[in-house]
Amino acid sequence: MRVEILTPESATEPRFWVEHQPVLAMALRPGSVEIGLHSSKMRRFTYSTGAMRLTSAHLEKWYRIDGLHVMTIAISGAALRAAADETTGEVELRSIDNLVDARVGGLAAAAYAERSAGFPSGLLFLDSIEQAMAVALVNGYAVWHQSSSTYKGGLGPARLRSGERVRARQDGGRITPM
Repeated sequence: MRVEILTPESATEPRFWVEHQPVLAMALRPGSVEIGLHSSKMRRFTYSTGAMRLTSAHLEKWYRIDGLHVMTIAISGAALRAAADETTGEVELRSIDNLVDARVGGLAAAAYAERSAGFPSGLLFLDSIEQAMAVALVNGYAVWHQSSSTYKGGLGPARLRSGERVRARQDGGRITPM
């Protein structure tokens, strides 16, 4: 888990941003951000202190920030996979512009307090916060990509065709749907 405080300068021109991990952002003071897939098609979002935004992995967007100071928490793929251990396939978190979740907010506040104090509790404490946050996010905001199953064995194409001929002879020459 990566915890950072971002206090970017307000900008007049949009900037390009690429994020490779899911990121939870919590506003530390009020401000706004404009975000869009194209610099000419951006939407403005205003956040009050404590408001959160969840951004999915592999996101490429244009952004412009106006007075917004945020804490970002990058959630590792390992934590997400561990939180989704009973499923098959990839887990991806949805992007949510205004995330309202008391559990996730409480965990983010704990990460902020730990960072502000200089991380006195150590890595185990942050790992615990990350695992709890991953479970809450996977259970509430995941998009599941099921991997396709490949079956081996079974009847070959020739055997399947001969089975249709046998069925047709038994039905007096008519092929009936199964």
